[in-house]
Parts: sequence; C-alpha cells; structure tokens
Amino acid sequence: MLRATAVIRKPAVKAEKVVDSVTLDHEGRHRRRVTLTGDGGLAFLLDLDKAVILNDGDALRLEDGQLVRIIAAPQPLLAIRAENPLRLLRLAWHIGNRHTPAEITADAIYIEEDHVLAEMVRGQGGTATRVERPFQPERGAYDHDCGHDHGHGHGHAHHHHGHDHTHDHAHTHDHDHDRHG
Repeated sequence: MLRATAVIRKPAVKAEKVVDSVTLDHEGRHRRRVTLTGDGGLAFLLDLDKAVILNDGDALRLEDGQLVRIIAAPQPLLAIRAENPLRLLRLAWHIGNRHTPAEITADAIYIEEDHVLAEMVRGQGGTATRVERPFQPERGAYDHDCGHDHGHGHGHAHHHHGHDHTHDHAHTHDHDHDRHG
C-alpha cells in the first residue's frame, strides 16, 4: 500500500499532481497514522512523524510524488449568534473558557453539538442553531505543531484571492507559450 508521508499546504498544491481526494471531518483531519481510502477509491497509509491539522485544500504527498487533496467534510455543528458584536464576543469568551474547539467568523461561532453550551448560550441571550458545514476551528495559540511553516502558510489563507498568483507560479503559463513558439 502506498504511504503518504508529507503534507503539502494549499498554496503549494499543484493541481496536475492530484490523483484523488479524501473527505474527512475535523477529527479525521488531525491524525498521524491511519489507513485512508480516497473518494476515487485509492487506498493509502497516512504515516506522518506527528499529527498535524490538515485543512481544506491541503494535500498529502504519496511516495510516488502524487497528491491526494483534503476536503473538509460537512458535519453537524451549532452556529452561535447574537444580535450584537459585544454579546457575541462575550459568548466567545464563555465558550473559550470551556476549552471546546470553536470556529470563529465575523457573525457566528461554530462549535460541535453540545447541549450544555447551547443552554448557556441561550441563557446569555444568544441563539444556537444546528447547521451542517465543514468545521475548521481556531488553533490554540500554544499548540504550534508546525510553528514557522504555519506562519507563511497563513499569508495566503487570509486574503482569499491571494492564492491565484501562487497558482500561476505553479503552472508558469507564460513560459509554456515561449516554448511552443
């Protein structure tokens, strides 16, 4: 069975090398060693030195150099909202206090289903609604399993259109035309 021993972060993934994809929920995207079967049927062994968090669009590099793209699976979550930013910030503080994984966006906080937290949110005047979406929670400030690599991978993630130009580098369109005359 092929082994996947390296993680390629999204900005560096070359589309032409992707041979399959694998759809994993949040827990499934934080593994060190596990046998996986791609959506297209390719079976391989994920075998990393240590568990890292795999994000949507990242890829695993197989021993033969081919890539398997990671797709974040939708999963049942609670969307927590409040009628104003201050109240939502307060809710974020309470949720952070519980050390539960949370994904924070401009208008909502997403957590895995948890009726105790849902009750707390409603008690504080917020709403907790069931949704299905990929879960990409905040990383703890202290669990930098890939310190520096994390830093520069992030520049691209923030401005979402940023990675268009990394795409051009990967394919080097202009050079191709020169070669063909």
